[in-house]
Amino acid sequence: MAVAASGPIVLVGAGNMGGAMLAGWLKSGVEGSSVLVIDPGPSPAMAKLIADNGVRHETGAPDGLKAGVLFLAVKPQVIDTVLPPLKGLVGSDTVVVSVAAGKTLANLSAHLGEAAMVRAMPNTPAMVGRGVTGAYANAAVSPRQRDFVHALLKVSGPVEWVGGETDIDSVTALSGSGPAYVFYLVECMAEAGRKLGLPADLAMRLARETVSGAGELLHQSPDDASRLRQNVTSPGGTTAAALSILMAADGMQPLFDRALAAARQRAEELAG
Repeated sequence: MAVAASGPIVLVGAGNMGGAMLAGWLKSGVEGSSVLVIDPGPSPAMAKLIADNGVRHETGAPDGLKAGVLFLAVKPQVIDTVLPPLKGLVGSDTVVVSVAAGKTLANLSAHLGEAAMVRAMPNTPAMVGRGVTGAYANAAVSPRQRDFVHALLKVSGPVEWVGGETDIDSVTALSGSGPAYVFYLVECMAEAGRKLGLPADLAMRLARETVSGAGELLHQSPDDASRLRQNVTSPGGTTAAALSILMAADGMQPLFDRALAAARQRAEELAG
């Protein structure tokens, strides 16, 4: 990476998300020796990745170290327990990055003190390098720190910066939780196919490949989603018949409006 941190990258938590980030950093050229992983019990695969790349591993925060980036990849349910011992890692040049859903910068500051902080919301496709991340930086984050955090986050996919911290709740509702909506769409399509008489396993394979293939087409095509939809839809054809149901006044749009509003409300409740 072209932009350097002022100290080591300290990754707290090497589970699914943290491990995916670490693998991406190493693949993008980050030197293993510049990373410290703090995790009491990494998986065998993660322990091997750490050892093979010369990444330092500790079960707790070492004394006398100031992080360049303190990257928090722990579950929000345990973050209030995890954070207090980490306060000593935060120096004047440290930027704290949290991917813990529902934990505000005020929550983090209560444990770590005032610092440059970024709140980020990646999603699970980050584990295969196809995620998208929404991020918000507080006023203490310098342009250099923001550039470096952007470089760290983009190893798992595009990064979109938002102007206000409360926007992260909307990002959570849309893209953070969004993969679950797509997976449920596959379930619904497969079940509808089964009800039309297809064997359940065949219906699931067809639904799964249809959604993943459509997603890849959307990824590669310069056209927007509405144009791609129109390209599939012949006037008076089968797709038009189905879309007349899905795009009706009581169809998918109002359903998604309610679903995302519920997700955002829950994110706000979790944030306190």
